[in-house]
Amino acid sequence: MKFTISAVDSASSARCGVIHTDHGDIHTPIFMPVGTVGSVKGVYHKELKEDIGAEIILGNTYHLYLRPGPDTLRKAGGLHRFEHWDRPILTDSGGFQVFSLTPIRKLTPDGCTFASHIDGSRHTFTPENNVDTQRIIGADIMMALDECCPGDADFAYAKKSLKLTQGWLERYAKRFAETEPLYGYSQSFFPIIQGCVYPELRKMAAEHAVGFDADGYAIGGLAVGEPTEKMYEMLELVCPLMPSDRPRYLMGVGTPANILEGIARGVDMFDCVMPTRNARNGMLFTWNGIMNMRNAKWADDFSPLDPSGTSFVDSYYTKAYLRHLFIAGEMFAAMIASEHNLAFYLDLVRTARRHIQDGDFLSWKEAAVKKLTDRL
Repeated sequence: MKFTISAVDSASSARCGVIHTDHGDIHTPIFMPVGTVGSVKGVYHKELKEDIGAEIILGNTYHLYLRPGPDTLRKAGGLHRFEHWDRPILTDSGGFQVFSLTPIRKLTPDGCTFASHIDGSRHTFTPENNVDTQRIIGADIMMALDECCPGDADFAYAKKSLKLTQGWLERYAKRFAETEPLYGYSQSFFPIIQGCVYPELRKMAAEHAVGFDADGYAIGGLAVGEPTEKMYEMLELVCPLMPSDRPRYLMGVGTPANILEGIARGVDMFDCVMPTRNARNGMLFTWNGIMNMRNAKWADDFSPLDPSGTSFVDSYYTKAYLRHLFIAGEMFAAMIASEHNLAFYLDLVRTARRHIQDGDFLSWKEAAVKKLTDRL
């Protein structure tokens, strides 16, 4: 994997570039739709490529490990072939899911033992078997195993958690170096920088992570309960400590405003379930603000969903029609809304790239954030 930077904004830390992988190029800043179990909920791959413009999607090691399982994925020839996706894939290690989904878990220097959210069966992730599982999944970019520390953790817990993550990272990197890709194309791994909201720990984590000379680096443990201002503070601290010639990935973030603020602070890659999860509940993100499509105000509004939108659904379907589908409980409502939201997020980062190249990103961002957060 290679990363080339094509432009840097003079008034902020925003930059744009290209990540080159064996499955294709990824233009940054980029938003990555989340395909947790091998699908982006409610959206065909054809639409992901042609209408939405997704250049990379995510899978999740925790969920794919539990089902369909490594044996099935190995027989299929990896996740790309299993789900018939020929562009890049990134997989999270599953550390966040162990933190957020499992009522029973035990963390030790050896690894994490957890109960499946599906049937309660017990499993263990170690750094070594996590590498092996992600090799079988076959993602272009693999995330190191980490503990996702709660956003409100005290300093003592956060320090202990970081020490655990750093120990796992050392073993993960060793196992990664000892193994080879299984399907004839290269794979990269990103260390994850943790440390909660404590500058001392974040600095320590960043310095430790960059010592592995990885192809890119992730910032984890943000947008997990801490104030938004603290998230931005941590980004301002950590991004300058990361190599400028490697992509920076802010995990699990977030709203359109969060993404633009992250770009301004030097982040290149983002993912979040928000576009599709909120879409299924009737929330649309648009260039004019946020719409709740269940509201009665849209019942007789026959204007397009988003006159400024780039998706096919934006000009083809009206607000009144989409509201009708939500009120009627039609699954088509979630499909339309999901396609719209993902197309909007991809258009958001494309537009950010253009303004970085044009040299007016910061002023554009300030005006855009105010509009994007309006409730219509």
